Amino acid sequence: MKMRKCNDFNTKTRVLLVDDNYEHLMGIRELINLEGEVDVVAAATNANVAINLIKKYQPEIVLMDMNMPEKDGLTAIQEIERLGLDVKVIALTAYDDADLIFRAMKLGAKGYILKTMASSQLMRAIQEVSQGRIYLPQGLTTGFFTYFQESFKKEEKAANAADSLLSDLTSREEEVLDLLTQGQNYKDVANTLFISETTVKTHVNNIFQKLQVNDRTQAVLYALNNGFVSKRKQRAVA
Repeated sequence: MKMRKCNDFNTKTRVLLVDDNYEHLMGIRELINLEGEVDVVAAATNANVAINLIKKYQPEIVLMDMNMPEKDGLTAIQEIERLGLDVKVIALTAYDDADLIFRAMKLGAKGYILKTMASSQLMRAIQEVSQGRIYLPQGLTTGFFTYFQESFKKEEKAANAADSLLSDLTSREEEVLDLLTQGQNYKDVANTLFISETTVKTHVNNIFQKLQVNDRTQAVLYALNNGFVSKRKQRAVA
């Protein structure tokens, strides 16, 4: 691959390409190289090589294929985010999949384009994202936001259901569950609350039934995952 001179990097948007289809990868590179304001600094056919190249070249934009063997684009986006570099990812795929768009954007992608789109849209995506904006083609916007709204409603419904289950606990059961989340065993709980272990076990069994779990670990995880501890603290402060 022919590299641009380093002094060109100061004026051109540095782009790194990732696609497991070599022919398609070279085709995109040729299209981009025709544009004077963009410089392809490196290209890779798998995510692991791409991560190393990102560390080396620190491009401004990464065009990331979503469907690759061994390590897919979604996993790669997560790893890129963990690098803590100022690298913006544009998801690249052959599929108009609202769920895939949602997951890619949720993980940190700043844009999403289809491989079948015209080169003008590709260049616009690079330009928009490099300037700090989000890019989603008009043809995909409606499906994405419909899916987003539906996903939000499902999450909200699940959260409300969790609140409903937790609200069924008595004040004493809440105290017991709170102590369990702090790592106390049944004997410790009994001593803290000045009740017998038998009474503690009765409360714990009631907690299991109300939260629809089978053991103490599941009950604690349920409490932690659904904000039980933070809500207890808020109520204590109030």
